[in-house]
Amino acid sequence: MDAVRLIGASRCALMRSGDASETMAEAWQAHALAQAIGSRLAVSGPPELRGEALGLTELAGRGCGVLGAPALDVSSLRAARLSELGDARGALLELGGLLAEVGIALVGVACAAADEATYWQCMEAIDAADESRDRVLEMLRRLAVRDQGAAAG
Repeated sequence: MDAVRLIGASRCALMRSGDASETMAEAWQAHALAQAIGSRLAVSGPPELRGEALGLTELAGRGCGVLGAPALDVSSLRAARLSELGDARGALLELGGLLAEVGIALVGVACAAADEATYWQCMEAIDAADESRDRVLEMLRRLAVRDQGAAAG
């Protein structure tokens, strides 16, 4: 499945998540998808994005690590269904939106957390989502600069 469709599925699942554990599981799914997209861009994306894409892969992996993998079978793992990126710009725009929504959803979980461990787990995952989104925005900026250069030349 292409990246934009998977991101859309993740956004819908995040919106439908009910309790804290479901929201945290969906946040993990989003981080895993960002990690897969970053990895794909680092290997086969535009050359000017490869460094930032590697950074995205690392940061999204940190988000997965702090949240801990939910009990999912492989068929439920959206990142495993990533077959193509399609348009890099479109995928990055959608991914940036998903990461912002993940941060907002985790703020809600953190505010309602009954224990300190969950609170800090959410804070670290919010930080990873925010830093990942910064990488996505930088890649979008680099694509815009490349396109401006191509139009001028």
